[in-house]
Amino acid sequence: MYIETAQEEMMKSIEFLKQDLSQLRTGRASPAMVENIIIDAYGSPMAVKGVASIMVTDAKSLAIEPWDKSLMKAIEDGIRSSGLGLNPVNDGKLLRIVVPAMTEENRRGLVKIIGQKTEDARIRIRQAREEVRALIIMAEEGGDIPEDQRYALLEDLDTLSKEFNEKIKIISDEKERDIMTI
Repeated sequence: MYIETAQEEMMKSIEFLKQDLSQLRTGRASPAMVENIIIDAYGSPMAVKGVASIMVTDAKSLAIEPWDKSLMKAIEDGIRSSGLGLNPVNDGKLLRIVVPAMTEENRRGLVKIIGQKTEDARIRIRQAREEVRALIIMAEEGGDIPEDQRYALLEDLDTLSKEFNEKIKIISDEKERDIMTI
């Protein structure tokens, strides 16, 4: 039960990392770059994917078609102010985005961001491990599990943490390769 709880929390951290890294641009157009940009739609914050269709028109271009044309300006402003360096062109029906070529400086900056996001994921893994570790120790002190089982569970927990940290490293290395590939 304890290990399953830790595994669920650690898996959430991995999924969050994957989703977070998918938003970083690699020089190729991807809907993930813009789909989670928050805009003001109908007086409340919404993600672009909730108000428009996002299509990849070619390797370097995206097209965004709002379901409600009155949101065109809000989407355009949201993308411009997102800090991604994207400049949408509004043709009245679609927003067209040409993904600019990555410079060496941009690539190195993104690698630093990957490092930060990777470290955040490792911190979440450690927090999950420590929370479950505390539960196991309290269960042993409360007489719910014997001392031998506590040591076995703690060992399993450490092994699980190492496995998830390896997964994080693999995901991070893969994204770095994508970004550094010209």
